[in-house]
Amino acid sequence: MKRVRFAARVVSLAAVVLVGVGACALDPQGDDGSGAAAPAPVAVTEKASGASAHAPTPGQPSPSPSVSPSRTATPKPSRSTKPKPSATPKPVCPQGERQRGVETYLAKLGGFGTVTVDGQQSAADCAAIKKFQRRYGISPAAGRAGATTYDVARRLATTDVHRCRAGSGLTFCVDLTRQTVWAMRGGKVVMGPTVTRTGMSGYATPTGTYRVGGRNLKEWSNPYEVWLPYWQRFNGGIGFHETTTYLHNGSIGSHGCVNLLHQDAVRLWELGSIGTRVVVFGHRSGT
Repeated sequence: MKRVRFAARVVSLAAVVLVGVGACALDPQGDDGSGAAAPAPVAVTEKASGASAHAPTPGQPSPSPSVSPSRTATPKPSRSTKPKPSATPKPVCPQGERQRGVETYLAKLGGFGTVTVDGQQSAADCAAIKKFQRRYGISPAAGRAGATTYDVARRLATTDVHRCRAGSGLTFCVDLTRQTVWAMRGGKVVMGPTVTRTGMSGYATPTGTYRVGGRNLKEWSNPYEVWLPYWQRFNGGIGFHETTTYLHNGSIGSHGCVNLLHQDAVRLWELGSIGTRVVVFGHRSGT
């Protein structure tokens, strides 16, 4: 009977020892007080982290988690850069019926750019003709070598400035034949030949030598009721002034006055003064 009681006590003691061990296994602190966690049951570890059932030995560094090999990105094929098409060249001006003649006279005059005298329109010819047309008020200034452009270029290129009997002082010269005007001082040209339009049939501009007798920035014409900008009178009611209509309309003319483009009327006004000499010679066709 005593042996039975003794055996029962031994079993109870063993049970207490086992319960105590189980409680320590769940304690987050190590039994040595160092804070190292005791190995957790396999089931708990797998559930918590999915790591291997074999926990690391306390005091040893934990093994680095296995790194799955990175997938190498398949390089995308480079897109070949297609060359950009070159800009479409601007179309050349239309060729006029007086192409070669205009090229010839512009080459003689100079100052309007490179011109090739071959009768064929080119980009350089086009630019030179446009520049010429803009300078002398030819409309439209589209670079086409038409009749008006040819006529103006011919008149300017064939003007002989030395035909004007200019004195030692300032002289305004008017060539009725070529319908051009220029200014000289002491035998030298101080304003190159430019275009004009003189008196029409029945109102021919008289030839001779005169003097500027009156000037006004804007003169009112009583008989024709129109303003005459940059007016410089040299013979009765006849004088220089800016044109009030399209200068290149050859079917009409003035009532005896010498019509000028705006910039030429301004330049002649700047040069002139009361007493400036005026020489008119030649003959306008049809008058």
